[in-house]
Amino acid sequence: MLINEPDVLVQLAVEAAEGKRALDITVLNIGGVSVVAEYFIICSSRSPVHARAIADAVEEHLQQHGAGQPRREGFRTAQWVLLDYGSVVMHIFQEEQRRFYNLEHLWGDAQVVKSPLSM
Repeated sequence: MLINEPDVLVQLAVEAAEGKRALDITVLNIGGVSVVAEYFIICSSRSPVHARAIADAVEEHLQQHGAGQPRREGFRTAQWVLLDYGSVVMHIFQEEQRRFYNLEHLWGDAQVVKSPLSM
């Protein structure tokens, strides 16, 4: 597995988020509708502490597999934490912010995928 492949990045990030019990994980293949990235991973957390724990776990897991450091936003308040790996962008929301921003609706033309590696 090559860690710089978007499909592998997604799989590893989802595994790490699941390990920290992230809620309602959704993977959107936005490559066909945007040049921003290939995939968005969207999940919810129960609290700012939980959001930071998810983000830390994802970063650590991906670094263990050779991924570089992501651009990171929102970590201090942890209402919406964004980890940008270039081709894969992970959004970790508090539930209220997730409902408000509703990225799944905003990117409604994107394909929802269960696991990019099984496509």
